[in-house]
Amino acid sequence: MAKKNKEGGEMSFLDHLEELRWLLVRSCAAIAIGAVIAFTFSREIFDDIIFAPLKGNFITYRAFCEMANRYDLDKSFCVQEIPLIIQSRTMDGQFSTDIWTSIVAGLIIAFPFILWELWKFIRPALYEKERKGAVSFITATSVLFFLGVLFGYYLIMPLSINFLANYKISEIVHNNIDLDSYLSVVKTTVISCGLAFEMPIIIFFLAKLGLVTASYLRKYRRYAIVIILFVAAIVTPPDVVSQLTVTIPLMILYEASILIAARTNKTPKTVE
Repeated sequence: MAKKNKEGGEMSFLDHLEELRWLLVRSCAAIAIGAVIAFTFSREIFDDIIFAPLKGNFITYRAFCEMANRYDLDKSFCVQEIPLIIQSRTMDGQFSTDIWTSIVAGLIIAFPFILWELWKFIRPALYEKERKGAVSFITATSVLFFLGVLFGYYLIMPLSINFLANYKISEIVHNNIDLDSYLSVVKTTVISCGLAFEMPIIIFFLAKLGLVTASYLRKYRRYAIVIILFVAAIVTPPDVVSQLTVTIPLMILYEASILIAARTNKTPKTVE
């Protein structure tokens, strides 16, 4: 189904490029607005969010410590502080870090709006039945992304920081971590988890295109389980409860993807 221009005729290639250009302009403007908002509250973002997992009273550590005491498990999370010193070794290090962190925060804030812009761009090429799913698509995609961000921030990131901060090859080596290195771990973990939680949406489109089937996902389920368990074993203490806390949400996502693929594969394609 081809897009129509303002005169009702079919859009040319240049018309599509012009529409794409304005999509990018509006998306960048939304990111810039989000970045300005984040920059305004940058001190709170750094102290209360980004550097919060470096404090021994962070909610994840307290929860795991309470769970460890209750069930007599590993006590590695019952700490007063994380043995890390964050340092900036360049003159403009803290300023440039503030700018780039605000941009990343702006991207996260503007994510639903960018999705809406992408949907408007592809909507004319969809069937009427597919257009009606716009609100559901944007809502589901945004919710999954933010759930992934929260999962990465409250589980994967503190578990990783605690593991890496306490890992030592020798007592004479101290963990004086560069600011860029720490923020790289934070951004990579949070954004990666946000994108990983989009797995059901990605599987839906791949199934629509016929590139993925439910039987294919079931066939390779054992490998997916091994990979998930391996990741959970690395970032968590050596006890079953902690590993299951990370493993279960990821397995639920994978199983949900199988169900979505099965339902999509059974849906008959609409003939134009």
